[in-house]
Amino acid sequence: MTAVMILSDKSQCHVCDHALYLAQMNNVPFTDTGLLEEIKKFARTKHIASNETLIASGEKIFFIPIVLKGVLRIVRQGEDGREIFLYYLYPGQTCAMAINCCQSQKESMIKAVAEDDTEVLQIPVKLVEDWFKYPEWKIFINSTYRSRFAELIEVIDLIAFNNMDKQLLHYLQERSKASGSSILQITHQQIADELHTHREAVSRLLRTMERKNIVSLGRNTIKLLER
Repeated sequence: MTAVMILSDKSQCHVCDHALYLAQMNNVPFTDTGLLEEIKKFARTKHIASNETLIASGEKIFFIPIVLKGVLRIVRQGEDGREIFLYYLYPGQTCAMAINCCQSQKESMIKAVAEDDTEVLQIPVKLVEDWFKYPEWKIFINSTYRSRFAELIEVIDLIAFNNMDKQLLHYLQERSKASGSSILQITHQQIADELHTHREAVSRLLRTMERKNIVSLGRNTIKLLER
């Protein structure tokens, strides 16, 4: 407190403004003051309501999102409109697929949807490579690729080598983790769409899981008993 009070020139305002900015951006995973100043100068925040689409499949990407609060669900959408779940993004995380599309100047290969009320920091595409001069940013991008790649491999393994019941349980566990609740407000058709299968198959598996006391089924709700 004393150190701030004795500042009487413009540096005092700069320190106060910067401290306020850092308080507002408390989920930004950076500490480098130079990088934070550029984020403050060029980035914008955006609020997305629950179930609102932030990035649509096939559209041009002009920014990469860093989640500040809430959760983004990343899905791959086929030409027929059917979707398959890939992974979730939590506060402090960004999307490797969006970065890849930015760097290759391709249209979006994914769809990003807010799982609940979510706020993101939008980083302009042109700055993604420019900021590699900051070691912290370079580490952040590289670690994003590694973690998202590992999650994609897990999804591929589930699809290729496991039965549908394991895929379904993994999907429910991930949604439960993202929502912070063991009770999911979701229909069997929505699950079928994201797992790229038939509703009848999902309903049959859920009834089997209910008999095994893994889930409890209600009207458009699923309670996960084993998280």
